[in-house]
Amino acid sequence: MRVTVLGTGIMGAPIARNIAAAGHEVRAWNRTSEKAQGIEGVEAVEDPVEAVRGAEVVITMLADGDAVLEVLERTREAIDGVLCQMSTIGVRALEQVAQLGLPLVDAPVSGTRQPAEKGELVVLAAGPDELVERCAPVLEPIASKVVRLGAVGEATRMKLVLNHWLLGLLDTLAETIQLSRELNVDPEAFLGAIRGGPLGVAYADLKGKMMIEGVYDPPAFPLRLARKDADLVLEAVDQELIRHVREHLARAEAAGHGDEDMAAIAAAPRP
Repeated sequence: MRVTVLGTGIMGAPIARNIAAAGHEVRAWNRTSEKAQGIEGVEAVEDPVEAVRGAEVVITMLADGDAVLEVLERTREAIDGVLCQMSTIGVRALEQVAQLGLPLVDAPVSGTRQPAEKGELVVLAAGPDELVERCAPVLEPIASKVVRLGAVGEATRMKLVLNHWLLGLLDTLAETIQLSRELNVDPEAFLGAIRGGPLGVAYADLKGKMMIEGVYDPPAFPLRLARKDADLVLEAVDQELIRHVREHLARAEAAGHGDEDMAAIAAAPRP
């Protein structure tokens, strides 16, 4: 298939590479054009209109709803394939995308740099069955699992629920590591105590190690985007837990950790 990927950052670049490795013809565009160059098997195109022209599937993997809407306003007349909207943009921005009238699959992904590079993302796919099926050959090489949902919008709402769980877990982990230090308990011993048992999750080892060492580079997922994801949950539902987490993320971002891994929530200055 002829596929275009709009956005080649932490997630978009490995998505484009894995689709190309599966034998598809892939073009890529990025606002900073250098980031679209040098991706194995992928043709970098500087003009987004030329990038989408003739593509059977157009994937958007951009930072936020404003970026998605901006590039779609520029390219909508040239898109005659399926728009597979994979960015995390929230309910309101997705409604604006749907109003453009393009054949649309709502397909945000769950995962960070490492699963994206390995082709092991979880894709949440919603929309007309025919359109989802047309995207299936493109989703297979980037996903460990495709979760089929109903109408456009259902995948985006599910992504907000997943992000609520993830952000709550992230903040609780940071707070628990801080508590262990205050009680003179080795944080590594805490992680060891939950590892392999019903209280343990792989995510605790992954992010806990970064929090304990205080090293947040390279980022698997930037903290500023985690703060954006918290904003999207709050945009949909004013929820107390995420308001609390969002405050921690915002303090860490204001302290200069926005481009570091979201585990840097542990470095947020105390109020």
